[in-house]
Amino acid sequence: MILVKTEAGQQVLKDRSVPLSPRQRTAFILFDGKRSIDEVLAGTGIAREEIDQLVTLGLLGPAAGSSKPAVPAKAPEPPAASRAPAAATPSATPSAAPTPKPAESAPSAGRSRQQRYKDAYPIATQLTGALGLKGFRLNLQVEGTTSFEDLAALAPKIRAAVGPEKAAALDKALND
Repeated sequence: MILVKTEAGQQVLKDRSVPLSPRQRTAFILFDGKRSIDEVLAGTGIAREEIDQLVTLGLLGPAAGSSKPAVPAKAPEPPAASRAPAAATPSATPSAAPTPKPAESAPSAGRSRQQRYKDAYPIATQLTGALGLKGFRLNLQVEGTTSFEDLAALAPKIRAAVGPEKAAALDKALND
């Protein structure tokens, strides 16, 4: 089956209102109406459940002439790192960018570096993505991070670019 980005998916690709992991974003970009699900799965190493999640969120849909995707009756819960804040939905307008907030359900004490990275990464990409061309290089650097240490090293640059008020959510996700 061949999937394509929906109108909501195109908007999310531009404004990053739904946080996606780097692998999810790569796979999402590859759904261009030419590649089958199997080709994208083989090329990215992403799990089928993550693709089903993108379909459930309404970001991907079947290409014209393709059959409907098989989505499980109950959509799987997204991992905590890719769970979108309540205010950030695919229907959110790009002009009213909500202030990102870290996941508050997990207790802050004793979080591993990996969990702090997973909580802070979507915030960092949203902050730098909102900078437009001014923050393009910084956004690429954020997307290139693979660990807590990498992201923590970029935090001062992000703070300088967006200001301390907007960077407070990122600081909280990295340090708590």
